[in-house]
Amino acid sequence: MVDDDSHISELPLAPPAGHRDPPSTERGARTRAALIASARVVFERDGYLDARLVDIAKEAGCATGSFYTYFANKEEVFAAVLEVAREEMMHPGMGRVAGTDDPYAVLEASNRAYLAAYQRNAKLMGLMEQVASIDPEFRRIRNERANAFILRNARGIAELQERGVGDPGLNPLLTSIALSGMVSRFAYSVFTLGEGQLGDTVLEFDEVVAAVTDLWANALKFPERD
Repeated sequence: MVDDDSHISELPLAPPAGHRDPPSTERGARTRAALIASARVVFERDGYLDARLVDIAKEAGCATGSFYTYFANKEEVFAAVLEVAREEMMHPGMGRVAGTDDPYAVLEASNRAYLAAYQRNAKLMGLMEQVASIDPEFRRIRNERANAFILRNARGIAELQERGVGDPGLNPLLTSIALSGMVSRFAYSVFTLGEGQLGDTVLEFDEVVAAVTDLWANALKFPERD
């Protein structure tokens, strides 16, 4: 709903990896990329606390000493893993709704994109929650990004109110905090924790998208659809 969201994609998802210059050779770039990919495998397999640098190097097929050419510690390589996944992990937001657009369709598309990205990165999102709970710097930056999305959605809600589509009695900021948090927690519960998988019950992705979208639309009191 805002004209330019580029500033949001530029926000770091994790502390910069040591402020190091990128490798100067093609071989160095390949090795660093392999270490990052291998780190994600090890982190997702073993968890952040139990992940070992020796296992990351082994997974990448290089000597442990080579790891320290590119990263100083586990925090740096985890930051690099998150940086590579940044676009996947970014909340798309509601997008701008033009006067002729169906706000429900825009909302549904945004929720679908976000939930699909979350599902693809469910383990990594769980790790981010784990690390943010023990590392104040990761927690601070995670919160900064969350606040950026909250503010963007708040502006979008205000625009809907101006168009007469959203409930004018709602506080845009508080509503955005509540609804954005609901979707984020819902995705974490379903895709990371596996909650709701009761007995033979299978949560279909399209039904998940529809449920989240209906909750948003009902909270904002969208007009009845034809």
